[in-house]
Amino acid sequence: MTTEDALAWVERTVGPARVVGELLGGWTSTMLALETAAGEGLVLRLMTREPWRTHGAALTTRESEVQRMLADTPVAAPRSVALDADGSSCGHPAHLMTRLPGSVHTDRPSAADLRSMVAVLVGIHEVVPTIEVRTYQSWAFEAKYVVPPWSTDDGLWEAAFDLLRTPPPAYEPTFLHRDFQPRNLLWSGGRVSGVVDWVETSTGPAWLDVAHAASNLAVAHDAEVAETFAQEYAGRTGRERQPYLEVMDLVGFLPPPGRPGFLTLPQEHAGAEAWLRLALGRL
Repeated sequence: MTTEDALAWVERTVGPARVVGELLGGWTSTMLALETAAGEGLVLRLMTREPWRTHGAALTTRESEVQRMLADTPVAAPRSVALDADGSSCGHPAHLMTRLPGSVHTDRPSAADLRSMVAVLVGIHEVVPTIEVRTYQSWAFEAKYVVPPWSTDDGLWEAAFDLLRTPPPAYEPTFLHRDFQPRNLLWSGGRVSGVVDWVETSTGPAWLDVAHAASNLAVAHDAEVAETFAQEYAGRTGRERQPYLEVMDLVGFLPPPGRPGFLTLPQEHAGAEAWLRLALGRL
């Protein structure tokens, strides 16, 4: 099946629609910005990339269910419109949703930006799920415990792997976005206008969302930005920092054997090691 098949499904669902463009930055899916004849903005997720496509039915179903639940909360998330979870109509697992205003910012965030991010994350963590939400899964599984070839301190990574071979800390279950990071935030008028990409939503320790955002900030910018974000969240919520989870999240960026790595630039490597060093130093 082709994109034309997917668009035919969209038109059977909402009427005539045209492709405005492709949204960039996602790792798992082809994301098409659409506009209906009435001028309504929509987004079509086509889960085209492996290994996510293999699990696409569960991922798109989760996103649809979570978005429907969030419609009754203050969280600025897209609203689910239609679902082709098995891809029988579109050729790939597909989810049609509303398009939120705003755009992704990749520039170094200011202190005010970081405070805005924290405020949004606090709001997500205040959600009490009214549907069943799965328990989080660690992305730092044993097969990834291989020192990366770009390492400048192999002992640092070995210490991280040794830590993760011990049990994680106990936690109070909290509603998590699970992929909260700058690429999944939309900005408009100097504020966060929306949070997208709800396929990994879980319950788990609140600090895991903080850790994931901090890891992304460290590799995209530097450990100082990551530290400012984490401190802002801790100061606002009073939650205790969890360096174990910071280590776990950062190690999750390493590739499984035989797969290309997510971190490819020297700046990303330096940021990852600097953040890992800080996290281990807090234990």
